[in-house]
Amino acid sequence: MGKRGFKSLILISSLCFGVAAAQSVACTPDVLSIRGDFGLAQFDVTIADDATERSRGLMFVEEMPQAAGMLFVYERPQSVSFWMRNTLIPLDMVFIGADGVIDNIHKQAQPFDETAIFGGDDIQFVLEINGGLSDLLGLSIGDEIQHPSIGSDAIWACPSD
Repeated sequence: MGKRGFKSLILISSLCFGVAAAQSVACTPDVLSIRGDFGLAQFDVTIADDATERSRGLMFVEEMPQAAGMLFVYERPQSVSFWMRNTLIPLDMVFIGADGVIDNIHKQAQPFDETAIFGGDDIQFVLEINGGLSDLLGLSIGDEIQHPSIGSDAIWACPSD
């Protein structure tokens, strides 16, 4: 997707933020929401919540839509490191604590680089998105994530039914 697609995503993010103030955003397993000073962004996500899925990650993926990503879910907070072995596209890695708050962002991880990327000590979730998108959207440490995988103790928990 070209620059026009990025601008559309940002515009949608700004519009969604206004709507979110009046009503809650959808909280479904295939959608992850991020809110911060920039507004609101939503990503269609694939979940990697077991060891096999997490180890495969986005390896061999040739392209990913701009509003898509992969959410890595761990059973408990822990130290995490990632690498880009067999990963064909640059990625931004968003490291998230159990409270649903962004603790660290690694930008523009390079394809095929096997250097360990340390995310932090108390990380329970990692969101991988297209490289450069975190800067384009204005994501930062302290922004909040909403997704059903993040427990009810999260800062921005999914509404209970």
